[in-house]
Amino acid sequence: MEIIKAIIFGITQGITEFIPVSSSGHLVILHDLFVLPIKNDLVFDVILHLATILAVLIYFWRDIALILKNLLNRKDKIAWYIIIATIPAAIIGFLGEDIITFYFRSSYVVIAMLIIVGVLFFVGEKLGKQMKDYQELTWKTALLIGLFQAIALIPGTSRSGITIVAGLLVGLKRQAAIKFSFLISLPIILGANLFKLPDLLASGLGTSEYIVLLVAFLAALFSGYMAIKYFLRFSARYSLHVFAYYRFALALALAGYLWWIM
Repeated sequence: MEIIKAIIFGITQGITEFIPVSSSGHLVILHDLFVLPIKNDLVFDVILHLATILAVLIYFWRDIALILKNLLNRKDKIAWYIIIATIPAAIIGFLGEDIITFYFRSSYVVIAMLIIVGVLFFVGEKLGKQMKDYQELTWKTALLIGLFQAIALIPGTSRSGITIVAGLLVGLKRQAAIKFSFLISLPIILGANLFKLPDLLASGLGTSEYIVLLVAFLAALFSGYMAIKYFLRFSARYSLHVFAYYRFALALALAGYLWWIM
C-alpha cells in the first residue's frame, strides 16, 4: 500500500506540475488524505519537484542547450529574460518562506486560489491577443510574468497556470506562453528545492523512506514528461477553459469534504 500511495503522489505531482491545476494544492490535499511513512512531508515534496524539473530538462534539452549557447555567444536575450522572470519569486520565496508555509499551507487557501486563478484563465484567454512568440518578449514583460510567478508561492495557485495567464496578457501565443512558463520553472523550482534539501535531509531517512521516495520520484519523472508532451499538443487546439472548470469542480469537492469532516 505504501508503494501504491507513493505512485499516486508521484503521478499527481508529475501531471499537475505542468497542467495549470496547482501541484502544490494537490499535494496538500493528498497529504490530508494519505499518511506516508515519511517523517518530513516537505522532504517528500522537494523530491517530487526535483523529478518534474528533470522532466523539463529532458524534454526541452535542445531548447535549453541553444539558450545557453546563445547566452555565451551573446546572440539573444532569452536567457536573461528567464533570469529576470525568476527574480521576484526568488526574492519573495527567500524572504517570506516561513510566512508562506505557516499561513498559506492549508486546504482553505487552496480552495480560494483554485477559484481565483480559474477565473483568471477566462480573463487571459479573453484579453490576450496571442500574437507573439516568447522570443519577442521584452525585459519588462518578462518581469511582469515573473511577478505573476511569485503569486504561485501560495498553494493552490499553479505556477504554470499563473505564468501562462501572464504570458497571454502580454500578448504571447498560448503555446509560447506555456513554453516560456516551463522554461522559467527551471531556475526557480530547482533553486528553491536544492536550497531546502540539505537541511531537510540532515534529519536522516530510513531505508523504507528511501524506497518510497525513489518510487515517487520515478513516477513523477515519467508522468511529468508525458504531461509536458500532451499538454503542448492539447494547447495547440484548445483553450484553458477546461482547466478552469476542473479547478472550480475541485474547489467545490474539497470544500464539501472539509464541511463533511467538520
